[in-house]
Amino acid sequence: MDVILTKDVDKIGLRGDVVSVARGYARNFLFPRKLAEEATPARVAELQKRDSNRTRQEAKTAEQAQSIAETLTKTVLRFEVKAGPTGSLFGSVTPTDIADEIWRTRKVRVDRRKIGVDNIKRIGRYDVPIDLFDGVRVEVKTLVAPEGGELPSDEELEAMEAAERAEQDAAAPVTAATAQVEYVDDAERALSPADAAMQGESPTQDEPATTDEPEWRADAEAALNDRDA
Repeated sequence: MDVILTKDVDKIGLRGDVVSVARGYARNFLFPRKLAEEATPARVAELQKRDSNRTRQEAKTAEQAQSIAETLTKTVLRFEVKAGPTGSLFGSVTPTDIADEIWRTRKVRVDRRKIGVDNIKRIGRYDVPIDLFDGVRVEVKTLVAPEGGELPSDEELEAMEAAERAEQDAAAPVTAATAQVEYVDDAERALSPADAAMQGESPTQDEPATTDEPEWRADAEAALNDRDA
């Protein structure tokens, strides 16, 4: 079914996009979380009109884009977001959030699809690239700080990110080792008696080992019997 996203959704689309998704996904996930609404003809027409008005406010020439670039070069965006002790956000700062903040602070309209950054998921300092026009690109300084706190220094941010990676790396080998042990145990249980014998294991009682005499021993005993006779 077609829905209109009311917020940016990872790997689905940006706010205001009309996207096609599975009906169950829409009803069980998107709608309950207020991430989307049904794409009725009236709502789609309303969005198209609004997007058209916004497009008229964007740069139409290289000169306009260059003027906007000069303004944005002097701009510093700041977002305060809930974050964990290692700096990971409880959520993310999206291209739509950045476009909205540029409009709120500078009354400059930029196409969120031309903001060259994925969802930001850690606190930190970022230079966000924006293509304003053909050949006109600007990087906007963006600060993502923990809610109610100050943004740590670059050294502290690096240490926090390294600590998070160490925790993840420490957890990953345990899972891999457990899976390897289970695989080896299953493989050993599946060994055939012949394979077990080749690996130095004793045959089971259900399948006793054979003790066939070599042919040369039988021939030698027959020759001795003939001589004694």
